[in-house]
Amino acid sequence: MTKKLVIDLENPNGVLVDMTPEEETQREADIAKDEAEKTAKAEADAQAQADKEAKDALKASARAKLMAGEALTEDEANTIVL
Repeated sequence: MTKKLVIDLENPNGVLVDMTPEEETQREADIAKDEAEKTAKAEADAQAQADKEAKDALKASARAKLMAGEALTEDEANTIVL
């Protein structure tokens, strides 16, 4: 069984006690939830970075085509702010 440290007025230094089955179940659920949130955040961060890189590449392509006098695609034209 998993142990927990209980600190109270009778035991100011704390006492190790076994967790109840309900507490263990809740602890496991909390750990799973935290890991799922970390994964979701990492995926969202990766997607945001990929989106930024794609937009930067599109801007660079538009800039190069403008300087060369070539026609822009609609996406490239949409990146230009006047």
